[in-house]
Amino acid sequence: MSAAETIRPLLDALARGDEEAAEDAVTNLLREGLPSPEVLLPLLDSPDPDLRWWVLRTLGEIFHPKARAVLLDALHAPEAEIRQCAALGLRHHAQHGLETAEAAQAVAALTPLLNEKDRLLASLARDALTAIGAPAVPALLETLQNGSPAARLETMRALAAIGDQRAIPAMFAAVTEDDTALLQHWAEEGLEKMGVGMVFFKPE
Repeated sequence: MSAAETIRPLLDALARGDEEAAEDAVTNLLREGLPSPEVLLPLLDSPDPDLRWWVLRTLGEIFHPKARAVLLDALHAPEAEIRQCAALGLRHHAQHGLETAEAAQAVAALTPLLNEKDRLLASLARDALTAIGAPAVPALLETLQNGSPAARLETMRALAAIGDQRAIPAMFAAVTEDDTALLQHWAEEGLEKMGVGMVFFKPE
């Protein structure tokens, strides 16, 4: 049996409307190994958001540049659940490792989502940015300075998890000047993680 003949029933299962069958199909597709993520791309033309969700769910675990490009594009989809799935997939890709240019593209696409009213999407974007790590820090610091209160909180949580020393002055400022208890909490978490503690200093 050819690879196409093996994969076709699995692709059909994604469209069946049965979550258990679709999850099994994803597992089997990943185990069989796709010749290219491109075999999934025609399914993204479907008007069925559930099918597109399952395709993105699969692409989230296929660590290939074309899969990442599709996930980035899906961050602009009209359906909230599609954007959420894309952000989750990008987190998986970031954990696997991104090229410098890919990381920059992902940061640029994900950072604005920290301002989303959909807080699940915002938190998934935060997780993806955290997984990207150091390359995301400059954009996160900019958001911490100029973002909405909700975006600033997500940003501080990401910075605390990343533990990059470039965030230390902003964390000290949050602890000493900000009246938002949650923001102060995550700033303190970040400082503690970096072993700075509450040793106050005046940055040069």
